[in-house]
Amino acid sequence: MLPISTPKSPSLPNSSAHEKAKTLELSSIERKNSYNSLHFQPYFYLPNHTRLWLLLLIISLQVIILLMARGLPLSHRRTHFPSPLSADQHHLQISANISSTLIPSSSHHLKSADISISSTVSPSNQCSSGRIFVYNLPAFFNQELLDNCAELDPWHSRCEALSNDGFGRQATGLSGLIPKDLVPAWYWTDQFAMEVIYHNRILNHKCRTTEPDAATAFYIPFYAGLALGKYLWFNYSSKDRDNYCEMILKWVQDQPYWKRSHGWDHFMTMGRITWDFRRSKNEDWGSRCIYMPGMRNVTRLLIERNPWDYFDVGVPYPTGFHPSSDSDVLQWQDFVRNRNRKTLFCFAGAPRGTYKNDFRGLLLSHCKKASGLCRAVDCTGSRCSNGTSSILEAFLDSDFCLQPRGDSFTRRSIFDCMVAGSIPVFFWHRTAYLQYQWFLPSDPKSYSVFIHRNDVKNGTSIKTVLESYSKEEVKKMREKVIESIPKLVYAKPRKGLDSIKDAFDVAIDGVLERIKEQEQPGYKWK
Repeated sequence: MLPISTPKSPSLPNSSAHEKAKTLELSSIERKNSYNSLHFQPYFYLPNHTRLWLLLLIISLQVIILLMARGLPLSHRRTHFPSPLSADQHHLQISANISSTLIPSSSHHLKSADISISSTVSPSNQCSSGRIFVYNLPAFFNQELLDNCAELDPWHSRCEALSNDGFGRQATGLSGLIPKDLVPAWYWTDQFAMEVIYHNRILNHKCRTTEPDAATAFYIPFYAGLALGKYLWFNYSSKDRDNYCEMILKWVQDQPYWKRSHGWDHFMTMGRITWDFRRSKNEDWGSRCIYMPGMRNVTRLLIERNPWDYFDVGVPYPTGFHPSSDSDVLQWQDFVRNRNRKTLFCFAGAPRGTYKNDFRGLLLSHCKKASGLCRAVDCTGSRCSNGTSSILEAFLDSDFCLQPRGDSFTRRSIFDCMVAGSIPVFFWHRTAYLQYQWFLPSDPKSYSVFIHRNDVKNGTSIKTVLESYSKEEVKKMREKVIESIPKLVYAKPRKGLDSIKDAFDVAIDGVLERIKEQEQPGYKWK
């Protein structure tokens, strides 16, 4: 639990009257206590005229009590009853009174200040799972990587892809395909830009704290994926690929709050798949970052997780849709819900000729044999990299979209497909069901179709399976997909949307909940 500090009450105009009333009440209590101690003494001495003195004493006490009661202010006597304002509303009201004395007398400024107060004071229940402290890392671990974006990839500059807070360049070619007023919400976002997106959002999160002693969780804004990317190719050594991770772990392990918890309450984003950070032997692919001792207890947000590692959390790949408001989300949901879909299913991808028994090639052949009921988008080379209007159009026009595994078990296309309101068809459980439990519906059958890859290889017709679903079943499944869209996209505003939680919000809420859960006795290993 976080320590709760109670703000000091401001000096109000009626504070003097309030203090007098308070003094009067305290004195009345003291007198009542004195009377009680007198009344219940068993050996209290009374003079000879016992009955007369007793009667006078009772009458005198009644008069005193009556006068005291009439002297107390009515409003003060009622303070024992619950206030009609909640504690949060009361705090907000006091804050507004204080602020109004500190701002110019202009009504325009006063109105702006009131709006600012109501929007920035966070009710305590919004951060009931705790607050986040963001480490201020040396620029070497994040900002310098962005500054040197032209050197992050051996083939081309990454500067455009990482621009606009990680959203990349504005999408083009969408006029006439989607509603005109939603075009500004679309970008050709790079699938590996997650670290930049999360860092920008978390710096503005409502539950961020700049006081580490008040924090439940500690965020390490290291751009692990960007730092590794340039060293994955050509003749770089295993030492080159491990260098950044070794240095960040050395830095963070020197911090007092790391030493306090041994990293259990720390988390970070790693903007690539988990296997890029799990090198077992020096001659193998990737870095051994996750296998380094300091990473043992750190929660890691990745676009693909190892389903058997508790500390790996799968989060959605960034898609091209970045809504600016709640209304953008609702309008997009209505648009994809009412879209006239002309095709039964589609597939966006390219055959892998170098792979034996290439499954993607098999899917393309199924598409060609579907007699016009399937639409294929050829993604040979880099033609589909980070999205194109032709991919979006294929997903918008199809009831189902085929989602085989990519270079690893997952692929960004899953989220492009679902954001367009198309129902995904999976062939591996690890492509989605064992990856994104915080973001997808708990019942896989409610929003997707699963056809085992071996059944397809043994002759099962994808077209026949998908045609077996009734229009009502398809409509119901699509609605489940559409309901999930907010949790699959990353909103454009740095402070997030007004009332709708996007993928970032879901991820951060999940991290805070699991760190809170870890505080239970016997949960952690030593």
